[in-house]
Amino acid sequence: MTRPTILPGTCPEGLPVGDGWVSAPGSRPVHFPYDGTEFAAAPVGDQELAERAVEHAAAVRVRVGRLTAGVRRQVLAGVASALAEAEPDLVELLVLETGKPRIDCGVEMRRAVATWQAAADEVAHLHGETVPLDLQPSGEGLFGFWTRKPVGVVVGIAGFNYPVLLASHKIAPALAAGCPVIVKPAPATPLATLRLVHLVREQLVAAGAPAGAVQLVTGDAEVGRTLTTHPEVAAVSFTGSAAVGHRIARDAAPRKVVLELGSNAALVVAADADLDAAADAVVRGGFYASGQACISVQRVVVVDAVAGEFEKRLADRLPDVVVGDPRNPETRVSALIDETATERVLDWVERARAAGARLVAGGVRDGGGRCVAPTLLAEVPDGEPAWDEEIFGPVVCLRTVPDLDAAYDLVNASRYGLHAAVYTRGLRAALEAVDRLEVGGVVVNEVPGYRSDIAPYGGVKDSGIGREGPRFAIEEMTVTRMVVVRP
Repeated sequence: MTRPTILPGTCPEGLPVGDGWVSAPGSRPVHFPYDGTEFAAAPVGDQELAERAVEHAAAVRVRVGRLTAGVRRQVLAGVASALAEAEPDLVELLVLETGKPRIDCGVEMRRAVATWQAAADEVAHLHGETVPLDLQPSGEGLFGFWTRKPVGVVVGIAGFNYPVLLASHKIAPALAAGCPVIVKPAPATPLATLRLVHLVREQLVAAGAPAGAVQLVTGDAEVGRTLTTHPEVAAVSFTGSAAVGHRIARDAAPRKVVLELGSNAALVVAADADLDAAADAVVRGGFYASGQACISVQRVVVVDAVAGEFEKRLADRLPDVVVGDPRNPETRVSALIDETATERVLDWVERARAAGARLVAGGVRDGGGRCVAPTLLAEVPDGEPAWDEEIFGPVVCLRTVPDLDAAYDLVNASRYGLHAAVYTRGLRAALEAVDRLEVGGVVVNEVPGYRSDIAPYGGVKDSGIGREGPRFAIEEMTVTRMVVVRP
């Protein structure tokens, strides 16, 4: 297999710590998930490097916070252009590093570019407003206003499934807010994020800003713990599992945290729904990125009156989902990130069957044994991880309910609450879903996996706290400063 153009040559050796690149104390192989081929070696940092990164970020914090809005916007817009130019190489690297189908890697890159463009636009909107202090007698003769100031050093920890996009949603808002940021990519997928950080630092230097405003440290959980608990860190933005997110929230206190955690996104099918559109949505939304997306369709809740017909239409579509090598442009489901993930998904399917679920399709290895076939389970009981937890694989679970009231109650019974969708022709049912569903985002007549990168994104309950999207993440990475003046 040809090594991607990112390595070597287009990215310096080592890790971007401080204003330069330093030697890493270790390395680890990076494997192509589809066939296990080792195609590169990635630098691995340690706690000492994590400490150095935080100390450097603290040292440049004031300088980064004083960068003019014009400079910050120039850097962000420059990164957007550089990413767009590097898109072909980065798509190839993402396919190899994540094992994600090529079509999904292309979508990731286009969304990343849009995220940097949006962050550049938001710099112009980072301001406060006046406060009518004279509403109270004590405020007579006073003038008041509030402004927003950078929170300080930010740590961003990204997941493996969308490494460039998730890192972008941490780095771009931090720079827009005037905060130095240290990013830690997932151990399995560091290479594309290293390339991203290199591009960002080039733009910083070109604008006369310190390269060390953005740093990257790879490593294990102890590296992450060092970063998230360091007293000089002001905010942590994490994307990953609920269990890890809960631990970070405890360990990082009293630092500010933004947590984008797990989900088992639901799609509700009403009796009046367009069944073909809903079935297409489940196929499109349940299996993109091989199901390794936190808002992919995992639970489908169908009203009894149309359940049989909907299941038939859905099952008829599954053989058309192409499984295999992610380098093939037609592939929609490929290998999961590693064999451990594959075995876990298949185990959860078997556990559901043993508990009484009906296997409609899939539940086996496909693509030469490297992939999980697109799987549909019916009537998975409560208490089974395939229904209760985030499966993070190409598995959809279908349950029937008597009416929409029961459907909304069933969706809300989950400990997660990131996104949910409803298919209906009725305005009343749609608005009721918006009112009743306990999630961060309600999508009507589209997949719950729809996300605009300029919109507020985040969950409730065990799906996290805080919101991403450049405008909203910038708010999370700034603090309100009230000003009172007696002329």
